[in-house]
Amino acid sequence: MDQLALLFVLLLGALLSVPVGDRFGLPSPVLMTLLGGALAVADFVPDVNIPPELILPALLPPLLYAAVRRTSWRQFAANRRPIFLLAVALVFVTMACVAFVANAIVPGLPLAAAVALGALIAPPDPVAATAVAGQLGLPRRLVSILEGEGLFNDVTAIVLYHVAIAAAVSGEFSPWRAGLDLVLSAVVAVAVGLALGWGANKLMDLLGDATLQIGLTLLVPYVSYVVAEELHGSGVLAVLTTALFLAEYATDADDVMTRLAGHTFWDIVDTLVTGVAFGLIGLELHNAIRTASGRWGELLGWAAAVVGVVVVVRLLWLLPATWLTKRLHARRDYDEEIPVSWRETVVMWWSGMRGVASVALVLAVPLKTDDGSPFPDRDEMVFIAFGVIIATLVLQGLTLPWLVRRLGVRADSEREKEFEKELAVRAAKAARRRLREIEQVEELPEELAEQMMRRAFDIGIRISPDIGEEERQQRVRSLKRVRRIQGEMMSAARHEVLAARSEPGADPEIVDRVLRHLDVRSLR
Repeated sequence: MDQLALLFVLLLGALLSVPVGDRFGLPSPVLMTLLGGALAVADFVPDVNIPPELILPALLPPLLYAAVRRTSWRQFAANRRPIFLLAVALVFVTMACVAFVANAIVPGLPLAAAVALGALIAPPDPVAATAVAGQLGLPRRLVSILEGEGLFNDVTAIVLYHVAIAAAVSGEFSPWRAGLDLVLSAVVAVAVGLALGWGANKLMDLLGDATLQIGLTLLVPYVSYVVAEELHGSGVLAVLTTALFLAEYATDADDVMTRLAGHTFWDIVDTLVTGVAFGLIGLELHNAIRTASGRWGELLGWAAAVVGVVVVVRLLWLLPATWLTKRLHARRDYDEEIPVSWRETVVMWWSGMRGVASVALVLAVPLKTDDGSPFPDRDEMVFIAFGVIIATLVLQGLTLPWLVRRLGVRADSEREKEFEKELAVRAAKAARRRLREIEQVEELPEELAEQMMRRAFDIGIRISPDIGEEERQQRVRSLKRVRRIQGEMMSAARHEVLAARSEPGADPEIVDRVLRHLDVRSLR
């Protein structure tokens, strides 16, 4: 098997892991990691030779962009305090504790290298957190906090990692320079993200066509990441800023085609890239296995100690941080989403899985220092990092569904239904309001005006059938009949147009264009 065939195996596995995971109640990223691990120990599978410096730029931008599409700036703003406590403060605390323990138990490991090890395993993976937690029906407030933590903690960790690696390679370290680098990295990233977001928004208006606009959204996160990194900013923060800007300002309510096609396109990209990313984590196990040759007991002991530090520090930090957030939340009028019970805090604690970023950073540790000597204890750092990644991702990922069920942490379905009903009512009222505005300008026949008013009411019923009581029952029955008949009519129309594809002289491009219009019409 060559590397191209291995890539196709991972892509196929990414697709199959979704229904298999749904069938057995297991997260698909964990299944892909196990698949990659199984392939890593197979004799017929080649070693993966991806330059470490390309892993983050190749995988993170589309994954971050897809994750941001599921959230909004308001959620980040509302959760700014818990996100700060998790994404910034907890990264510093975890890094410091891991560095202290690693420096104490690994003979000859310099403090700068220990700090680099702590920085690269401190941030929980944004993709793992959202992919695993999002499938478990958790309360939206928990998913929002986990998404915010996962998306922003890489910014802090990657900057700290680069500072520590520079100190280990050169033998020099300045805390003032490190702090300045962190601030400048954030400022440059936000500036690049906003500039590219604004430019991409204008370019989308110029392109017009849905296919070209969606293609642009695939390029934008890569451009944002690369430009920010070239200017010594945070590529991760730049992608987040660009994605949030486009989510806020590049959405046209009437651009149905782009929205439908874009949603489907990014679901596909997210599924495939996530599968490949976690498959690569499993495949990279050969690095750890090669390192541990003849030293399994010693290295496993070190890795277990660091895993314990990572897991315990997160719990000990979350308990007071959650309590503090609740106290501040109760005293002030903040629209903030926080854990409301110890059960939700436990679920947040057990959701701290490491993943793609940690793998890329540990593989990118230099082989030599500036004076030409080998980087101190690099092999040991690789093994410990992989021990933490596999333990948190596989162990926690496999047991998190059981823990959620055991603790009974579930989304408030009644609240979600009420909000859906509220939006349905608002949509129907907006449609009726617009109809009255049209009646003031145009003279509509009474029969047409009444028909349009019924359709405005039906808009709300299509979204939430719970609107109304007596009238609702009658209208729902009538609407179901209309939708059934209309569905059969649209099906006949689609079959007729599709049959024209096989007729002599038929232009398939025109047939597909007409079929696309019918598909969009069927979803209205």
